[in-house]
Amino acid sequence: MADNATTVVHGDGVAARVFEHQRIWRLTQEAFTTAAALIAAHEPAPEVVVGIARGGLPFAQALAEAYRVPMAAVAARHNHSDEVHLPATGQVELPGEPGADLLAYRGARILLVDDICGTGATYRAVLPWLDNHLGPAGVRTAALCRSEASTFTPDTWVWDTLDWVVFPWNTQTSTTEDLTPPARPRIARPH
Repeated sequence: MADNATTVVHGDGVAARVFEHQRIWRLTQEAFTTAAALIAAHEPAPEVVVGIARGGLPFAQALAEAYRVPMAAVAARHNHSDEVHLPATGQVELPGEPGADLLAYRGARILLVDDICGTGATYRAVLPWLDNHLGPAGVRTAALCRSEASTFTPDTWVWDTLDWVVFPWNTQTSTTEDLTPPARPRIARPH
């Protein structure tokens, strides 16, 4: 990945993170595995799964294995901590140029994934970045969780949330409720 980073600021239309402060959800490894299988069963097979680092990488790896396609990563962050109830900044840092692992997929059909769509700022920053640098044949989006307050809706996701979620790859903290997998994922309505 290139060392020079670009910061993309999304001021207009970015929702603040909204929390009910009623619980801290825990996503168990078993629920994660089930959710990844639900997404893979409903999303068309891409040529590559691109995970948004850091949280989207385990999800991307699981989907890449399910589809039997390669996985690549893009580093895009607006929080530098996993502190519970941390507010979103709306300033998303992206690399200046894609790394070789991404450049190999110019013109490909991409499934872009992250663990959570909190405000939507990360997806809104990464999608045009991918378009500018890779000229993909198409990009679909998926997330494990989507905040009900998000101004962006992925094509497919599993849980709607309004409180903090602790994923299996996060530093474990005290949680109050487990997320249980539904029978099917949520699908965005066509525009």
